Amino acid sequence: MPKYIEPDNADRKTWLSLLAKAPEADLLQLWDAYAPKPEFQWLRGPEVGSVMVRGRMGGAGNRFNLGEMTVTRCSLTLADGTVGHGYVQGRSKAKAEAAATIDALMQGDASLDLRGQVLDPLSASMMAVKTRRAAKAAATKVEFFTLVRGED
Repeated sequence: MPKYIEPDNADRKTWLSLLAKAPEADLLQLWDAYAPKPEFQWLRGPEVGSVMVRGRMGGAGNRFNLGEMTVTRCSLTLADGTVGHGYVQGRSKAKAEAAATIDALMQGDASLDLRGQVLDPLSASMMAVKTRRAAKAAATKVEFFTLVRGED
């Protein structure tokens, strides 16, 4: 019977979000360098499908269907019974498998080591890209102002 260890919900959301959004090459490079890889059994092998992406007018208005997005998902259980899930953008079965395995490992004793070797470098890399993109956008920012006329 698979066992499920309940980590702090906010922490789990954070690492699952990071794994889902991470560039495939970066995630797989860090994951390949991590050792040892645990043995696992599939609960649900990697499956490619699509989901409907929804948006809101003005961020808070009525919902509308924006379009479909391709996703890959899988679930696995480690030898100790811990369950991990991977749900990633695109068609990469390897990325989904890595995400599910990391999710399962993060719920156990390997979490500190895994955070230091995979999640923290991945997060730093993604933050650097975000910072560069923000700096590039800020360089093109136009400041509009109105001069006060003496008629008022």
